[in-house]
Amino acid sequence: MNDLHLISHHLCPYVQRAVIVLSEKSIPHRRSYIDLADKPDWFRALSPTGRVPLLETGGRVLFESQVIAEYLDETTPGSLHPADPLERARHRAWIEFGSDTLAAIGKLYNAPDQAAFAAAADSLRERLERIAPEVSGVFFAGSSFHMVDGVWGTVFRYFDTFDAIGDFGLMPAQGRMADWRAAVSARPSVRRAPPEGYPGRLTAFLAARQSYLGALARASCGSAANAG
Repeated sequence: MNDLHLISHHLCPYVQRAVIVLSEKSIPHRRSYIDLADKPDWFRALSPTGRVPLLETGGRVLFESQVIAEYLDETTPGSLHPADPLERARHRAWIEFGSDTLAAIGKLYNAPDQAAFAAAADSLRERLERIAPEVSGVFFAGSSFHMVDGVWGTVFRYFDTFDAIGDFGLMPAQGRMADWRAAVSARPSVRRAPPEGYPGRLTAFLAARQSYLGALARASCGSAANAG
């Protein structure tokens, strides 16, 4: 598997889930970053969806992040899934729920006004409250790190930036969510999944949006600059 080429974007959380698997399993690979606002022709020719990540290997191209993550896991020793089939299926279900939660995060930062933002925040909060009782240890299922933890690490990363902009009360206080978030966020594979400078890039991305959160991010950046 020494021919692996991961084609990425510096802010994409779906790329990060593939990178986490590569890191957890110490899989050699090379990585390229493209600008999704100015997609090169060679990328358009490779990607059926126009999205990242793409994985080139064996003269073929894989697309869709979870497909890539599963391929990497299945073709290397060990597994980031539980051995029990029912528990493995449960983990995969909550991975899918994590993907939907990333979509809910997109609705939050794209909400055009305060009312829409509040509705999106309520919806996102409900999703987090739904998964909270499922967490059964320092990680999702005890003391072992699994693929589901990596996927949710890409979700939690957004909240680090949201928390710097304002106190929106998104994370539930009950259950093990705070401990799970802290443990996953501290995991080296999760911490190093995005490229250097990610927090600043994400803040700039949010501040550039013509949305309610974008206005708050711009105000937050202005306050920080004045304080400096």
